[in-house]
Amino acid sequence: MYQYSDFDRQFVQQRAAQFRDQLDRRFAGTLLEDDFKPLRLQNGWYVQRFAPMLRVAVPYGEIASNQLRVLAKIARDFDHKEDNDISNAVVALADVPSLPDRCAHFTTRSNVQYNWIPLNRAADVMDLLASVNMHGIQTSGNCIRNITTDALAGIAVDEVADPRPFAEIMRQWSTLHPEFAFLPRKFKIAITGAREDRAASAWHDVGLRLLRNVDGDLGFQVRVGGGMGRTPIIGSVIREFLPWNQVLNYLEAIVRAYNRFGRRDNKYKARIKILVKAEGQAFSDQVEAEYQDILTIDGAPHTITQTELDRVSAFFAAPDLNCDRKSADAKIAHILKAAAEDDVEFSRWLTQNVKPHQNPDLRAVTLSFKRLGSAPGDANAEQLERAADLADRFSAGEARVTHEQNLLLPWVRCDQLPELWREARRLGLAKPNIGLLSDMIACPGGDFCDLANARSLPIANTLMARYQDLDELHDLGEIDLHISGCINSCGHHHSGHIGVLGVDKDGQEWYQITLGGSDGSRLSGEAVPGKVIGPSFAAAEVADVVEALLDTYRSHRDERETFINTFKRVGVDPFKTAANAVRVATARPTTTA
Repeated sequence: MYQYSDFDRQFVQQRAAQFRDQLDRRFAGTLLEDDFKPLRLQNGWYVQRFAPMLRVAVPYGEIASNQLRVLAKIARDFDHKEDNDISNAVVALADVPSLPDRCAHFTTRSNVQYNWIPLNRAADVMDLLASVNMHGIQTSGNCIRNITTDALAGIAVDEVADPRPFAEIMRQWSTLHPEFAFLPRKFKIAITGAREDRAASAWHDVGLRLLRNVDGDLGFQVRVGGGMGRTPIIGSVIREFLPWNQVLNYLEAIVRAYNRFGRRDNKYKARIKILVKAEGQAFSDQVEAEYQDILTIDGAPHTITQTELDRVSAFFAAPDLNCDRKSADAKIAHILKAAAEDDVEFSRWLTQNVKPHQNPDLRAVTLSFKRLGSAPGDANAEQLERAADLADRFSAGEARVTHEQNLLLPWVRCDQLPELWREARRLGLAKPNIGLLSDMIACPGGDFCDLANARSLPIANTLMARYQDLDELHDLGEIDLHISGCINSCGHHHSGHIGVLGVDKDGQEWYQITLGGSDGSRLSGEAVPGKVIGPSFAAAEVADVVEALLDTYRSHRDERETFINTFKRVGVDPFKTAANAVRVATARPTTTA
């Protein structure tokens, strides 16, 4: 994985020292709150319903074992509910006694968040993060945010090219770029280097897909204007093929056009997707005009040289694991045979949690952080430390935060799979549910976020409790269930096969159900927002609605047909009818003759 240079390390440490000074002045009263607010936001510190929320940057999801251990220390020593005075907090939507603390939360954008660190301890936390080259820079504000990729980047068997070196070059180019520090709104870039889009690139402000043209040259297909929120839009392709060495020049042209024409008078209409939708071809023409100016007038200053790409790519060289490729097939066959004969749970884990690898003697293994009694994506201090131990023993000291709020170990030898499984199972991280219903995505919702209209976590907990039977989960097959606490869509409900959106009606929590959404992956098909199936449901009805939808799927599916394919084949009507049949709170009274 990428190793920070001395310059990077010095920069992050200086930023932490600057923040300590700013915090000291804030508490001394010489820096007013209005002046301090943009400074804390630029370091990833929000103020939420009860306490400051810290978002830690994890570039393209890659994280080292020593970084996981520091995250564990922060969870254990600083993320304490009782250290905060919540007497003046807005608690209407929260169940404070049940809220988790002493844990870190994996986000859908491959970052890590904490919910309970008091601001008077923030400087110590930033120093700890800086000690392992971590920070919160550009995890908030109207700037280019964390650039995301496929969790299998660099190891996927269907990969055209590794997107991580490009993501790292873009990170260096965009970090603290003064022209991009005050964009009309936040700006998200995703890159996929594989034939299957596992980065949901069409849902991003800019989605980049690495591909080769008919001559075999490497380049990018460029999409612009995707996004979720109150106006879900799939990004439009504005370049079918852009030579790879021009990607920074072209990105600069896009951001220049956005900076120039994006709306700043209404934050709900300020994302680039609104501009692209409104301007259509005119936006593409403006980007091309900016691009030509950058090439011909500015001298194409951001053209990536082969030397620079090679230099950065060298940081992503595969670890030397002393693999014996010649024996890989025999080892795998032996493992699978043993699994089938001895333990159905191990066999299921191999099927659901273990993915193929470019190196046939290796596998990518996902540790499940979707467990009964825990919020999706939450990891306490001990789990983070044990995950770091697993990364050291089985994955060259590297893990990856996935879009689905789990941790992936990318460098696991096939002959170590049984030992890893036993260790992960002992730690409660080997549940064979990756891709299944209980591997749901959920944002923190109204329990923590002051933007949310309803709670996500109780809905997730109820569904998790109802669907614990692994036989039933495997019978249902792969299903994307996504839950958001408000229209900002941090739980990505628009792209879920089943989407749950929290809404507010007269101060009460209600939930809108969408069906048929897609993130653009092989399982889900072309990216598309889900369809709303009618008026919202009460919180107590949601689990019954989901059960009715799943029963409808089972009654209509062909053999081995997935939920999403059954939905596409039979249409929304039978699902909508089943959902409304369990409606109670808003059911229309029936008339009798």
